Amino acid sequence: MTQSLFDAPDDDGADGAATGRRGPASPLAVRMRPRTVDEIVGQQHALKPGSPLRVLAGEDAGPAGPSSVILWGPPGTGKTTIAHVIARGSSRKFVELSAVTAGVKDVRAVMDQALNDRDLRGVTTVLFLDEIHRFTKAQQDALLPGVENRWVVLVAATTENPSFSVISPLLSRSILVTLHSLDAADIGSLLDRAVTDERGLQGKVTLGETARTHLVELCGGDARRALTALEAAAAVAYGESDGAEGPIDITEKHTEEALDRAALRYDRQGDQHYDIISAFIKSIRGSDVDAALHYLARMIEAGEDPRFIARRIVVHASEDVGMADPTALQSAVAAAHAVQLIGMPEARINLAQAVIHLATAPKSNAVVTAIDQAIADVRAGKAGAVPAHVRDAHYPGAAEHGHGKGYIYPHDVENAVAAQQYAPAELAHREYYRPTQYGAERGLRQRLGIIRRILRRADG
Repeated sequence: MTQSLFDAPDDDGADGAATGRRGPASPLAVRMRPRTVDEIVGQQHALKPGSPLRVLAGEDAGPAGPSSVILWGPPGTGKTTIAHVIARGSSRKFVELSAVTAGVKDVRAVMDQALNDRDLRGVTTVLFLDEIHRFTKAQQDALLPGVENRWVVLVAATTENPSFSVISPLLSRSILVTLHSLDAADIGSLLDRAVTDERGLQGKVTLGETARTHLVELCGGDARRALTALEAAAAVAYGESDGAEGPIDITEKHTEEALDRAALRYDRQGDQHYDIISAFIKSIRGSDVDAALHYLARMIEAGEDPRFIARRIVVHASEDVGMADPTALQSAVAAAHAVQLIGMPEARINLAQAVIHLATAPKSNAVVTAIDQAIADVRAGKAGAVPAHVRDAHYPGAAEHGHGKGYIYPHDVENAVAAQQYAPAELAHREYYRPTQYGAERGLRQRLGIIRRILRRADG
């Protein structure tokens, strides 16, 4: 069979059964999965010499490794990779279960087989359990005998706080390792390696600096997403190359086109990630509470990260509701906090409450308009000197420069609004915030008009 531009050779190592065979059809993120601890990018705080993970992987000398490791961190930070590296040790067998599909029966079957493999063949089973936070208490209890007696080396992964999602007996028998999102340098190094490595794109493409920067920025510290986006961008570039010889240059245009393609790979139900979140936001903005709840339900069922949903709700509490209902932001932040505190599936209720609040609230975009106009003026160079009477007058010598001279303390005057200028002279009459006539802004609009009239008496 003829290999295409981005095919990689098969991984025919002796440990192929342990780590999963990576052939030409494997995604780039799978082909580039590190084989040793030293190849892992980032997470150096957890992979220092002598650390439990290095000892468990057999790369450092030390006492017997832990019977269980719980890896807690955002998607794409190396949880699955670390499990595969641990499994590459000699006389080890890799078994992977997902808490989404596995039940108690599956867990017990793995434990029984692991005990036989240990006693009859001297093989240690590394059990990688993804999304352990989705396991019920009964399912987690089924893990205890194997962990307690070391029939298996359990490597459990979770994106939720284990203190709330993992039972105490399992936590007490485990080492908890917290993983962090990769920084820009880590992601950049990962992309550079994937471009040249024989398991990756084999030097058949070049990655321009602006395209590289764009990929680093869009992945949000997620290594898997970065590699998936790179692979999609390479495919776009290859499709436009018309069979040109030599390395194909990946440009920022290619990475922009690949963004949607990359995001779709993470959509478990086939929904178009960006279309759904766009429809969700626009339904809230349009006050269609039923449509907003529908799209919220679709995202939840598709396995979307609830923290992503919560962040979008917080943004739009200020962007689309703002001061028309100042309590909307409080509800949104409370829902985001609830997601962190209790996790799914219970947090779906908190998210729904915030969505209902925002969708049914009076709408105003005056907040986002105000700050964007103020930023535009600053970028245009409209940033004059701070008036002397409102400058800091507390440090020695400030009075000699006239700082604070003539300042009127607002609480000493009627209505606690003093007739004085606060903005630089060039912007003394600039009005950024323009309240609408909806919701709480109706009364605020009248009050702000009175305040501005008082302030402008300072002009004489």
